[in-house]
Amino acid sequence: MADRSRVSEFCVKVLLEAGIEKAESSLLLTRRHELNVDSGSISLMRTTDDVNLSLTGIRDQKRGSTSINKTDDGFIRDSVLELIELVDAGESDPINEIAEAQTAESFSRGPEEPDVDLMYTRMKAFLGYCGTKYPNLILEQAILDHTAKQRYYSNSNGVSFQSVRGEYNFVVVFISRDGTSTSSFNYVGVSMEDLSKELHTYDGMDRLMGQSTDQTVTTNLEGSFTGDVITTPECMEDFISTITRYLGDYPLITGTSIFKDSLGKVIADERLSLHSRPVSEELAGGYFFTGDGFKAENSTIIDRGVLSSFLLGLYGSRKTGKEKAVNSGSFYVIDPGNTDFDKMVESVEKGILLCRFSGGNPSSNGDFSGVAKNSYYIENGEIKYPVSETMVAGNLKQMLKTIKHISKERVNNGGSIIPWITFSGITISGK
Repeated sequence: MADRSRVSEFCVKVLLEAGIEKAESSLLLTRRHELNVDSGSISLMRTTDDVNLSLTGIRDQKRGSTSINKTDDGFIRDSVLELIELVDAGESDPINEIAEAQTAESFSRGPEEPDVDLMYTRMKAFLGYCGTKYPNLILEQAILDHTAKQRYYSNSNGVSFQSVRGEYNFVVVFISRDGTSTSSFNYVGVSMEDLSKELHTYDGMDRLMGQSTDQTVTTNLEGSFTGDVITTPECMEDFISTITRYLGDYPLITGTSIFKDSLGKVIADERLSLHSRPVSEELAGGYFFTGDGFKAENSTIIDRGVLSSFLLGLYGSRKTGKEKAVNSGSFYVIDPGNTDFDKMVESVEKGILLCRFSGGNPSSNGDFSGVAKNSYYIENGEIKYPVSETMVAGNLKQMLKTIKHISKERVNNGGSIIPWITFSGITISGK
C-alpha cells in the first residue's frame, strides 16, 4: 500500500471482510540515524528503517494476533488468512475485547529530522572532553542517534490514532584503566528533544564517568551487616521498573502480585509519590496512546505512600474486574524530597551508595538479592571507598516502608525523573 498512513485502517477492513467480528491493527514505522563510536573513535554513521505491523482479530470470543514487517496489499491479505487460522484454533474467552469508540486524534512532538552535522559536532566535542578530563576512561561504545517514530492505530469500533515523535538518544558504555587495574563497566543514557547542550552536561553523564575513574581499585567488605543503602537515580529506576511489574496484567490475573490486595492502602513511606507521565512536557520520551488503543494520560501510581493505581490494560481490567489504567506505565517520575544529597550521606552510620545493582528476579514474596556494582562503602557519614563483590539483599515491600530520606536533587534522563533515596534495614554482605 503506497499510503502507509492508511495501512492500519486497510488491515481492519480486510479482517472484517474475511469474517473477523472485531479487529484492530497498529503500525510502527521507525527511522534511526545513528552515529557510533567504538574504542574511542567515530566509526560509523548509518540510517536504518524498521516496519512493524500488528493485526488482531476476535471471532466467537476467540482471539489471535500476528506481527509482520511488510505493508503491501498481497502480504497483508495472506497474513489475514493465517491470522484467521490462529483465531479459530484459540480458546473462547468472553473477556476478549477491543477499545471502545473514541475521538480520532493526531499527535506530534519533537524533531522529525535529525541535524546530522550537529550530531557529529556534539560527538566530536564529547570525545575531546573525555580525553582531556578523564584520560583513564575507555569509551567501549558511544551511540548518538536520532529516532523518529510514526505510529498508527485503528480498530473496528472506529478508533483512529496517529502520532509522530522524534528525539535524540545518547548511550555511553565505559570502563577505566589505571595501569593493570580496571574498573567494572558502567553505562549511562539520556534522551533529548534537541542538541542545544554539550553531551557531557546532561544529568548523570559527568558524575558516572568520574566515578568510573575512581573505581579502578576496589575493596572487599568483611562480614555481613544490616545498614542503610542510598540508591542513585539510575539504580532506583531499575528498582521502580521491578516494583511496577507487579502492578500489570499477568501478576494480577494470576494472583501472584505482592500488591494484589493493596489498592488504596499504604505500601510505602508517606514521602514517596510515584507517577507515570508518558505525555509530560518534562520528558523527551513518551507515547500518546497505548498498545490496546486508548489515548494515554499521565497518572499517579503511589500517592504519598498509598497505592492509587494498578497498571492494568483492557484485558487485565476485564479479567480482574479492576479499573483499567490510563496509560501503560513507564516514564516514571518521583517527587523530590527535602534532604540534600550530602546530608543523606552524613546521616548514614554504616551502609553503601548503591550505583548499579545486578540481580535476578525477586522471589514470589518480594525478596531480592544481588551484587552491588560501581558502588561505595559509607561509614560515619563519609563515603570511604569503592567496594567489590558486595551482596545486597532485602524485600521490596518492606524496603518501600523503610525510606529514611528522599533527596531534593533529581536526575532527568529524558525517560524518567528520579531522586536519590535512602533505605534502611538492608542486608549488606562482603566476603
